Amino acid sequence: MPGVIRRFQAMPLRARLALLVAVAVAVAVAVVSTACWFIVRGKLYAEVDAKLHSVSEGTPLRTMDIAATLRGCPAAPVRQGQFDGPKPVYYWQLARADDDNPCVFAEYSAGTVLVDNDDRYVARSGDPAVESFRNGTTTDGKAVRVLTRAAVAQGPGGGVVEDTAVMFAFPLRETESTLNDLALLLLLVSGIGVLGAGVAGLWVARTGLRPVDRLTDAVEHVARTEDLSVRIPVEGDDEIARLSRSFNAMTAALASSRDLQQQLIADAGHELRTPLTSLRTNIELLARSEETGRAIPPADRRALMASVTAQMTELASLIGDLQELSRPDAASRGPLKVVALHEVAEAALERARLRGPELVFRSDLEPWYVRAEQAALERAMVNVLDNAVKFSPSGAEVEVTLRGGELAVRDHGPGIPAHELPHVFERFWRSPSARSLPGSGLGLSIVARTVQQAGGRIALAPAPGGGTYALISLPGAATPPPASS
Repeated sequence: MPGVIRRFQAMPLRARLALLVAVAVAVAVAVVSTACWFIVRGKLYAEVDAKLHSVSEGTPLRTMDIAATLRGCPAAPVRQGQFDGPKPVYYWQLARADDDNPCVFAEYSAGTVLVDNDDRYVARSGDPAVESFRNGTTTDGKAVRVLTRAAVAQGPGGGVVEDTAVMFAFPLRETESTLNDLALLLLLVSGIGVLGAGVAGLWVARTGLRPVDRLTDAVEHVARTEDLSVRIPVEGDDEIARLSRSFNAMTAALASSRDLQQQLIADAGHELRTPLTSLRTNIELLARSEETGRAIPPADRRALMASVTAQMTELASLIGDLQELSRPDAASRGPLKVVALHEVAEAALERARLRGPELVFRSDLEPWYVRAEQAALERAMVNVLDNAVKFSPSGAEVEVTLRGGELAVRDHGPGIPAHELPHVFERFWRSPSARSLPGSGLGLSIVARTVQQAGGRIALAPAPGGGTYALISLPGAATPPPASS
């Protein structure tokens, strides 16, 4: 059996579908044909039984005939010519409870039927209501249908004859011939049906798998050429259509991911070029000074060293941001735990005060607890406040509020033009007015990613009277959840 299953699994899908259809139809046809044959057989036997019952009711037994027949028992089989007139069709005889030899009514019976235990049981019962229908055999090997009833004599001294049954039988030659013809016809029809089912199954398999063939060709084309622009036409709403839509969505997502990757590489190369060029220029100046022996004035040398340090810091920050964004979402997440958002915001405020000592910070932070990765959330808060520090003029206020899970950071800087707002969370995007300021253009992208991973939302909007609102909404609660035991 395991070998058959392995061979079946090794067959092509078309062949398996065709074979399964053929087998299913064959089983169905076999069940229907068998049921049909048994139903017809039951109907034909019921008709024969009705005839036998009618003959037995219409054939009274006289006491003298029974006595004479029992005295002459056993009798030789009746043969043509022993009596005048046509040969009888029915078999008519007596059976005794203690004897295997039947007692035939020679002038009225077509022959002799073999007696079996059912007949002797009816003879012993002595009950006229007891009767038995069975298939039997004559002494010359013919199949007959037999009705056995207790023998009841009519006339003087009549009544139930003790230990004696009367047997009526009818030949089954025509019935069996009809059943054999029906069996042959059903077998022929079943064979044609199975062959037709095999052909239909193969056609259905080919037709049904045609969309799968297109999908297979498309997958092989993508694997061979890496062409992610391939799309499969979708027709209908069946499983194949769903599979085609899923494939199209997958290739579109892969194409988008590859485009973003290429764009990230191009943007990273562009952003890295500026600090690297400046760093190279400054180092070449220092190296030339050493080679030529012409000392650079101390003030200029300090400026060059400060510039080198700043460029290296900017380069390290850029590389860190690139590493953060290059990792998949699942890989970039640390363990999630309950974090006090108001404490994270307060810690970010302390760092912002150090970076903007000339600014005035006002805060109103209500308790709020969220489930997030703490380090990433702290970095996001710092990036949002760094933007506020970077674009706020000296002496301006930076307002930070946290109410009901919504953190708002408002600065009084120049604001963001409305046409630039859709681009602020794009990687490496920087406003034309901010390109002279330090930064890589990745900070808000990292903030948006962190907030989305925590199930929240972030948006930037113009503030009334000038400046920008940064609104971060995170799901959580005003009280920490109870510690698990």
